[in-house]
Amino acid sequence: MSDNVYKKIEIVGSSTTSIEDAIENAVERAGHSVDNLGWFEVTETRGHIVDGKVKHYQVTLKIGFTLEE
Repeated sequence: MSDNVYKKIEIVGSSTTSIEDAIENAVERAGHSVDNLGWFEVTETRGHIVDGKVKHYQVTLKIGFTLEE
């Protein structure tokens, strides 16, 4: 097993469809600018209510990745 060093960043994803889509949107977008993504942790979940119905989901994620040599 190699000795790795990891870093965590915090990002916020959103979706009008679901919490799962908000997570997937955030992870996919982070992957465009950060290499070696390894895991995520949902730290906050929020939403927007309009006329008594959920209209928007928002999640805050901590995403971990391996630093390159």
